[in-house]
Amino acid sequence: MSDLTAAFETAVAHSKSLSERPDNATLLKIYALYKQATAGDNTEKKPSFSDLVGRAKWEAWDKLKGVATDAAQQQYIDLIESLQ
Repeated sequence: MSDLTAAFETAVAHSKSLSERPDNATLLKIYALYKQATAGDNTEKKPSFSDLVGRAKWEAWDKLKGVATDAAQQQYIDLIESLQ
């Protein structure tokens, strides 16, 4: 396991125990970076208009299309560290 992957997994663990709940925009960014780092580019079907939360998550992840796994992991780590 690379140092970056280990740091990413540590950041994921820390994200579950933040002292304050981030705002919705930050939560979407956390979600999108996690999905990009773990699953790559978004290839899922876009949720319907009635699924507001699912659609917001899908759109946040879709904006990261083309971002490399390592870059997404590093951005995720940096974001979680900034919230601690």
